[in-house]
Amino acid sequence: MRVIVIGAGVAGLALARGLLAAGHEAEVYEEAPELRTAGGSVSLWPGSTAILEELKADYAGVGRRLETLESWGSDGRRLLTVDLTVPERRYGHPVVHVARRELVELLSDGVPVTYGVRAEQVAPERAEARLSDGRTVRGDVLVGADGRRSVVREALWGDDRAKLSGWVTWQGFTTVPTALTEDRRAVMIAGRQGLCGLIPAGRGRLLWWFDVKAAPGGPFWADDPHVVERLRERFRGWADPVPGILDTITDIDFFPHHKQPIPEVWGKGPTTLAGDSAHTMPPTMAQGANQALEDAWLLARSLGDLRAYERARSKVVRRPARMAGTELTDRQGPIVRLIPDGLATTVYASMLRRYSTYLLTAS
Repeated sequence: MRVIVIGAGVAGLALARGLLAAGHEAEVYEEAPELRTAGGSVSLWPGSTAILEELKADYAGVGRRLETLESWGSDGRRLLTVDLTVPERRYGHPVVHVARRELVELLSDGVPVTYGVRAEQVAPERAEARLSDGRTVRGDVLVGADGRRSVVREALWGDDRAKLSGWVTWQGFTTVPTALTEDRRAVMIAGRQGLCGLIPAGRGRLLWWFDVKAAPGGPFWADDPHVVERLRERFRGWADPVPGILDTITDIDFFPHHKQPIPEVWGKGPTTLAGDSAHTMPPTMAQGANQALEDAWLLARSLGDLRAYERARSKVVRRPARMAGTELTDRQGPIVRLIPDGLATTVYASMLRRYSTYLLTAS
């Protein structure tokens, strides 16, 4: 089949890679002038690393394998530890944290992408898109993988249904050595001021992020010229290595949290959606890239019944989307110390399976 993919993010690239491997034709069109490598890094859970292996995207030389996920108080006390080697053993695949740049570079290898063209008008019933360069492309199937502001979704659904959750993320990398940089621990530090996350991303990099409540036009929003100073003031006095990381901030990226209702059916006729186009969610459960890979994996096997693909994926993806929409991770407090580590590990491992179409199908 000839498949037109709009968008060369994680979902679009992984889908095209899977389609080509299965003997289909895949044409990817991307608005950006080159591969979109901006952004921090992503945690890939066992279902996603299994999918990467099936796609022959060798992640062995990138990122960092994680062994624990820890919650700390702002004073540095460890409150809870989830043993990530448990789901690794159970499902046969590791948890890996990798820079988004490296992930899309892996997925794009060998995938034909036309850059610098935008889908300006879409006819879902004909799997047809008119591009900004004047061409009209048509396939047996059209997939919108063009992100939260998807042109394809707008043609299918109409208005953008995503809403701000009230939280935002400011993030970046530091290459200044810390006790966590070469470790295999992901750490989330929570307090009344917000949340700080720290995860090693390999090659001497540590991803840091700060989640705070913010609204358009106010402090901590995208156009706040004093955001770095505000972050240093808000998180001043937190345990190491937070103060040192705040001192190193130069480049910083802004991500508002959005959530949206996820319908059972995403598409129409020979047109469907994948990734954030279908299910934008806050990043608090670290599921965005994972769910994009899950979409790509199932869709490459479901071209003959797109509605079945949508129903199967919507049933699963609603689970992490609803949990992320509560911003529970950002709201965690000292009460987590009452949860035994073993229980937390068991629940987390089970949750990862419930969030993965691949793992549910494999088992």
